[in-house]
Amino acid sequence: MPFKLEICSYDLVSALLAQEAGAHRIELCAGPAEGGTTPGPGTIRVARERLHIDLYPIIRPRGGDFLYSDEEYDTMRKEVAYCKQVGCNGVVIGLLNADGTIDKRRAAQLVELAYPLGVTFHRAFDRAINPFEALEDIISIGCERILTSGQRPTALEGAVLINELVRQADDRIIIMPGSGVRADNILHLAEKTDANEFHTSARTAVHSVMEYVNDAMKEDLSAVRVDREEVEKIIGILAARDHQSLSS
Repeated sequence: MPFKLEICSYDLVSALLAQEAGAHRIELCAGPAEGGTTPGPGTIRVARERLHIDLYPIIRPRGGDFLYSDEEYDTMRKEVAYCKQVGCNGVVIGLLNADGTIDKRRAAQLVELAYPLGVTFHRAFDRAINPFEALEDIISIGCERILTSGQRPTALEGAVLINELVRQADDRIIIMPGSGVRADNILHLAEKTDANEFHTSARTAVHSVMEYVNDAMKEDLSAVRVDREEVEKIIGILAARDHQSLSS
């Protein structure tokens, strides 16, 4: 299968930069300090208007763990419905029970609500008590892919487990490595995991261009943004690998 690269974008500018660089899909988020939360409806709507590649907003009402109250779950349902209304290609979800198992009941309801949109199960998977049972649960509820770092801080550290998950999945679901994915390790990661889809924020810090800054506030006004050159490098490496595989 040809590779695909998904870019986690924390604002609209980043999403557009990723698209220009050749990304195949955008995971649209807010809250980079929290690991990604649901972006506002205005951001989702404008992103849908401006992007021609696949758009998957994350549905995560807050940072922290993935054990949600009834009120938070109701918010997630409404956010999924909104993404469907404005024509997104999919959504990104992740829900756990207190014992570390997949919250199959509520996750399945979100998948059903999202249909025919695609659904990715995000790195809540990496907090599951048993990754192999979690994999089967997520397949059973109808998700199309799992974003995972192999239950380690980075995908490279978790590459052995990711490869085991790819084998167990056996094309029933896509296993997409993410976390710490960069141009300098993507080829090694691809070879160790046998994955075909990859996820990265390719993030860089962009400093403020304000002419006046109140130094007394002692603030860092830099923002997280996608590094277009980094995305292009990753795509170039993966494209060359695919070409070489087809030629051999």
